[in-house]
Amino acid sequence: MGIWQTLTRHPSIEELQAQAGQSREFPRVLGLGHLTAIGLGGIIGVGIFVLTGVVAAKDSGPAIVISFLIAGIASAAAALCYAEFASMIPVTGSTYAYSYAVLGEFPAWLIGWDFLLEYPLIVAVVAAGWSGYVQALMRSAGLLLPVWARGPSGSGPGHAFDLIAALVALAITILLTIRTEWGARFNSTIVTIKILGLVLVIAIGAFFIHPAYWHPFMPFGFHGVLAGAAVVFFAVFGYDTLTTAAEESKNPQHDLPWAVVISLAISMVLYLAVCLVLTGIVSYTTLDNAAPVATAFSDIHLPWVMIVISLAAITGITSVLFANLLAGARIGFALSRDGLLPRWFSRVHPRFGTPYRTTLILGTLTAVVAGLFPLTTVARLVNIGFLSAFIVICGAILLLRRTRPDLPRRFRTPWVPWIPLIGIGFSAWLISGLPASTDWGFAIWIALGVAFYFSYGIRKSTLAGKGIEQA
Repeated sequence: MGIWQTLTRHPSIEELQAQAGQSREFPRVLGLGHLTAIGLGGIIGVGIFVLTGVVAAKDSGPAIVISFLIAGIASAAAALCYAEFASMIPVTGSTYAYSYAVLGEFPAWLIGWDFLLEYPLIVAVVAAGWSGYVQALMRSAGLLLPVWARGPSGSGPGHAFDLIAALVALAITILLTIRTEWGARFNSTIVTIKILGLVLVIAIGAFFIHPAYWHPFMPFGFHGVLAGAAVVFFAVFGYDTLTTAAEESKNPQHDLPWAVVISLAISMVLYLAVCLVLTGIVSYTTLDNAAPVATAFSDIHLPWVMIVISLAAITGITSVLFANLLAGARIGFALSRDGLLPRWFSRVHPRFGTPYRTTLILGTLTAVVAGLFPLTTVARLVNIGFLSAFIVICGAILLLRRTRPDLPRRFRTPWVPWIPLIGIGFSAWLISGLPASTDWGFAIWIALGVAFYFSYGIRKSTLAGKGIEQA
């Protein structure tokens, strides 16, 4: 077998569909409501409660609503492509599994390796935002942590480690290790609380909007709007988390694509409304803090709303932790099951039915990163990985429509090739708005992945063992 055939060997889509139908490794406990809640949990969180303020203050100003629209267009195009894949290949692994079936083993490995970094980093960013709101509530009650435990080094004088961020990451790790359906019920409850909190922000804040705060609307120019879109893109994906739980879904070919579309549509409406309210009730220059929504309502002398919002933010951000740590653990499980990581990682707990080893390892690493690194630095590194993956997914839809037009599709991406091309174009544009240091960090991680594949995965993968040659 030549090197090109080796790198692009892949199982057929029919094989993956059969695998999904026969899989009994996970109990099928998730319905459309649970899956939509996981999607909402993955999308609505630190982006709306934290990054809206930080990006408005530093990059976009009141034009952050345009930043979200730009990011939302790219995300919506990719979401429709995700939905088509989810209806065809309902297996654990999401983007990794889709790439494996269409592009082959090596490209899929790079996507999976990328996501092994991205999902824990998302959890780290979200844990930092969760910590900011908890500490804001603690201060209002007169409770203060030791100075060293209030945030990572560089976030304030005397800060060394974000203790609360690390502890919440570990708590979610334990919950996901014990039982998936318990976590799903818990997640659905806190997603409901989160959405009610955002409706409260919009309904009350609308009465305190002063249009003068929207001037100048674009204080940092359009370059600032683009830079803001590249950062807040982190806030408008997350629906991919629900597709990683395909083998735990009761009716994956129907429920997965619709959960993707519904969760993104609800999230975008809420994001745009909150952005308009937040920049309309206070000056954007005051929003650069760890709890901007709560602080804004405190500044307009509505402390009770601040407390309610902080509670909604704390519970809501928790759902993002749940969704992304669940997704990261299942990506690791899928890579291990396919032999690209050691089989040790794909062991399912005999009692709880969860991929407990990948969950515990990723959760522990997440806690360390959440405690040690600043929020915005990690957010930029997350975005370049997912933007790259979205380019791959949109391109794979174009390729599959040409090579396998005969495949039954329960959900079809509309307006092909235009929707995938929009997703590719916007994602590449947003990558261009990220700083060069982010590109270097991503390149180093990918280089490590290439080295691991050629030293281990290329020989140990399941397809290498079967001698399959499909390119």
